[in-house]
Formats: sequence, C-alpha cells, structure tokens
Amino acid sequence: MSSLSVFFSPISIAHISPEHGFLNSQLGNVIQAYEETFPVWEENEPPHLAIVGVEEDRASVNNNGAHRAPDAVRKHLYNLYQGDYKLNIVDLGNIKAGNTIQDTYVALKSVVEELVKANILPIIIGGGQDLTYAQYLGYQNLERKIELAIIDARFDLNQEQVENVALNSRSYVNHIILHQPDYLFNLNAIAYQTYLVSKESISMYDKLFFNATRVGLIAGKMDQSEPLIRAADMISFDIGAIRASEAPGNANAIPNGLYGDEACQLARYAGMSDKCTSIGFYELNPTFDPMEQTAMLVSQMIWCFIDGYYNRKHDTPLYPKSSYIIYRTTLENEEHELVFVKSKKSDRWWMQVPYFGSKSVNERYYLVPCRYEDYQLAVSGEMPDLWWKTHQKLQ
Repeated sequence: MSSLSVFFSPISIAHISPEHGFLNSQLGNVIQAYEETFPVWEENEPPHLAIVGVEEDRASVNNNGAHRAPDAVRKHLYNLYQGDYKLNIVDLGNIKAGNTIQDTYVALKSVVEELVKANILPIIIGGGQDLTYAQYLGYQNLERKIELAIIDARFDLNQEQVENVALNSRSYVNHIILHQPDYLFNLNAIAYQTYLVSKESISMYDKLFFNATRVGLIAGKMDQSEPLIRAADMISFDIGAIRASEAPGNANAIPNGLYGDEACQLARYAGMSDKCTSIGFYELNPTFDPMEQTAMLVSQMIWCFIDGYYNRKHDTPLYPKSSYIIYRTTLENEEHELVFVKSKKSDRWWMQVPYFGSKSVNERYYLVPCRYEDYQLAVSGEMPDLWWKTHQKLQ
C-alpha cells in the first residue's frame, strides 16, 4: 500500500492536538496518522478503516472553501473517545487538489479502488460532492454491479441536459448513470426535499426503478431508511441534507432537512451494514462554520459510522441457514412466491427476488434488504414496491 503515498500529503497533528496531548482513549491517540511517515501495515493484517481527506472544491457549486473541510473535521474527530472495541484505523492524510480537477478524480478513484480491494473501508472527507463520481469510479474494476445510496436534499441530476453536461456537485449523478461500462445496479436517494427536485427528475428515477425517499417520510422514524442504506455498497452524504440550524457550515444550507441526531443515526446504519465498503462526507465548508458546529457534527457522524462498523452483525449472506427464519407468501394473480428472510441475530429482514432467463447462472435470487412492514404488506395481499422495482431490474 506504500504506492498510495504518492497521492497524499501529511497532516499536522500539532494543530489539532490539545495542549497536553491526547488521552489514551481519545481517537487522536489511537489513529495511526500520516504525519511524518506514511502508515504501513502487514498485508495479512490491514487496518479496518482509512480516513481519506480530499482538498478539492473546484466543482462544488457555490461552495468555495469546502476544500478545508478535512482538517476542520479532524480537529474534533481526534478529540472524541473510542467506543468499547479495539479500533484499527489509519489516517492517510489529504489528497491535494491536482493540477486539474480530473487529476484529483483519478487520485481518489485509485485510492478507493486499492483500499476496497484490500478490504479496507475508506472514510472520505471532502470536498465537493462531485467527488462521489470519483468514489464510484473506484468500483469500476471490481467486476460486479454495485448499489449507491445518496443522502441529499437534492437529486444532483441535470434533467435539462442529461448528456454532455459539465461535471459538478449538481450534475455528478448524470455522469454516474451514463458511465460506461455500466456497473450501477441501483441508486437510493434518501432525504430529498420535493420542492428542490423537478418532477422530471422524479419521473426519470421512476423509469430507472431507483428508490427515492422524501425527508418527510423518514422524519422521526429513521429506521424507514435503514434497508436502503443496508443495500448500498457505497454511500455519499451531502452535509446540505442537514438543516441549517444544525449544520450552518455550507454555503447552500437550507432551513429544512435532517436533524443532527438523525444524520448520526443514518451514519450508524451505514457503518452497521455488512455491504458498505466506502462512505464519503461532502460539502462541509469551514468558511460558513465560525463556531465549528458543523465540523463537530460531521466528526460525530464519522464516530457513529465507526461505532456502527464495530457493531456489525455479519448476518449477510444468509449463512448458516439455521440463523434465519424463512417466511413464504403468495399473492393472488401472481406467479411468484414471495420469500422473506429474518435474521435471528439482528431481527433484520430481506426479500428474495428471483432472477429470470440467463441473467444469473450461479444465483437463483437477488437478496434485497427490507422491513417487517414489507412482509406485512405481502401477507395482506399487496406487492411491496421494493420487490417490484428490483424485479424489473433483474429482467
């Protein structure tokens, strides 16, 4: 992994350390950070998590200054205390903005790809949310379809000009959808606000069988979004999804949105997901965060993600079968039997959506995280929307 060092610049712990240094159980005393020497590890004993700062905001719409976010977050993250688990995490430092923004994208893509291949989960601190595209490119050579979850008040989709649109923090979804080769299986948009999204964009998501969940549907009941996050291989979190009173550190902050504790809950769900292999936190701008409230919140969100990671239940895939309960139901006028699976360990639910034709040789079904309410819906005779959308993508 020493080859990754060419992409990074070291950080200064002295600027974020308390006067008398970090206490034993503070993260600053536990994280192996790139200060003078780039972190190294044995190939058979890699770290579990890696912090990756990206000092790039040239394509962040109306939010210049977001490049300073990584160090602003570290200042507070390093002062938090670790939970009741043995933490194995490195801080690789910051990816400096390249000569061109494409250089930065290539660097982040390479870093994400190498870390994911080594089973190390990158925690990316941006920077503009256009970096989500580079994060996505990191999966291109993994030779499998992936699912993406974006937590954002907007869709970041340019519906007026779908093709050949300039890549920025409001259009990167265009580039993900149109990217070739196509390895995007599904996109889950979480916490969007209807008045910030065109009806054409919503219609486009419906046609592509993507899932979009309004912030109003999950307000006060974050568990509604847990299966959507659990389904994702990679997650992108726009700090602008959090209301301005909770997270003012964003030039595009708006009055409504998630509360801080809700954002932390979503981050913990992401950490607990056995499937999640990378996460990015984007659009924090210290220029608009004089009291450092937003940087504190993001550091706590990352802490919640780490806490979730070390509380993973490891109940995916479904093995051994004795650890699960299988429920079967049929719908009137439907040829398919609906099969639901519940983990005895975590009480989490999945649906088995069958493949057809030659789409899959080795698997008979696609496993979709769901809620108990989806099972109740099927028992009452209704087809769960999540099952139907997934089935359409498997045709």
